[in-house]
Amino acid sequence: MAPDGYSRAEEVGKPGGLAGAVSVRSRFIAFVGTASAILVLDLFTKFLVQHTLRPDESIPVFGDFFRLTFIHNPGAAFGLHLGPYSRFIFLSLAFIALGVLVVMYRHTAAGDRLRLFAIGAIAGGALGNVIDRLRSAHGVVDFLDFGIGDLRWPVFNIADTAVTIGAALLLASLWVEDQHRDRDKSRQSRGA
Repeated sequence: MAPDGYSRAEEVGKPGGLAGAVSVRSRFIAFVGTASAILVLDLFTKFLVQHTLRPDESIPVFGDFFRLTFIHNPGAAFGLHLGPYSRFIFLSLAFIALGVLVVMYRHTAAGDRLRLFAIGAIAGGALGNVIDRLRSAHGVVDFLDFGIGDLRWPVFNIADTAVTIGAALLLASLWVEDQHRDRDKSRQSRGA
């Protein structure tokens, strides 16, 4: 255990008997459990939308402010589009991101629940949209539609939400780690 109370991933891998095995298992469950829950929720909601609404159909949920609007988005989150090759560009980027997330997972301590939840949310969301891109050349199924009148946020889905929230939480986790590292360096320099 590090002096600041946070165990580092390298310490998890050291021979520690049952305690080490439990840490690795709880880390796996936190990451895979989060990613799986997001993936299942995303795929289920997309399935419901596809079997309930027609493409481009919109139904009000909370007046004009929140509507369910079924669209296919050939671009990325929140309507970002890069032309005719968007599908392949975003598939490639998603696979690269998933690889980076696996590396981050392997270097995250079992006790860093915030980071494990964050990378699990990003991975689950990325996988949800990857599955859509592989299933259909039309693009990702989006349906969450917020705005007032013609001032509307680009239509999005559960996967986009998970990736966005996960990214914000990952930044917060990295910032907290950086603050702890700076505090430890400051203590060491004062003690030397």
